[in-house]
Parts: sequence; C-alpha cells; structure tokens
Amino acid sequence: MTRILLVDDHSDIRRLVRITLGKSFEVLEAEDGGSALEIVRSQRPQLVVLDVMMRGDMDGLQVLDAIKADPNLADTKVIMVTARGQAQDYEYGMKRGADAYFIKPFSPLQLVASIKEILAR
Repeated sequence: MTRILLVDDHSDIRRLVRITLGKSFEVLEAEDGGSALEIVRSQRPQLVVLDVMMRGDMDGLQVLDAIKADPNLADTKVIMVTARGQAQDYEYGMKRGADAYFIKPFSPLQLVASIKEILAR
C-alpha cells in the first residue's frame, strides 16, 4: 500500500485528510517540520502532504528543501498546502520542487485526485 505522510500542526486538518485518504493509502502523521523530516528519512513515504506554516523549528518550505536536497529522497513527491494563496507563494513553492500546491480551505477529494495523478506519473 502506498505510504503518505500528512504534516500539519492542526490536528483537525490531519484528521479530515486522514479520513479521506485512509481507505486507499497507509497514512503517517507529523505535527511539525522536524518530526516530519525524521519520518520521511526513516519511513520513506512515497508522497508528503506538507503544510507551509507550522510551529516549531522548521516550516514546510524548509522541509521541502531538505527532502529535495537529499539524493536518497529525490523520488519523494511533495504536495504543499497553505493558507497563503497569493500567486507569488504558489510560484515560490513550485520553484523549490513541490509537485502540487493547495490553498486552504481545499477539497479533500481534489487532494486525493491530485495524489493519485502525481503517483501515477
């Protein structure tokens, strides 16, 4: 089963996405960037759904940079989710290597469709 890591400091958002994804994927969770990076390195999920703005020592963009800079994780797909919806935020995330970018609030069903499309590439 495909393994996905959900990273968001809001447990309600993680729960909503986990419920939506849970039937089709093995879902791992993290609430901050540091623990997310540890899970990515140890559990090797195929895809990470990553919030941009989180409490803690690493935000989502720093986690994205760390994933993309590690040759052992180069195949890991990353979908960014954020409340920051300006065009420059989208472009900045995509230039740093994100595979998709969702603005909160987003449709969990659209997220699932995007995950399936990205994993099928």
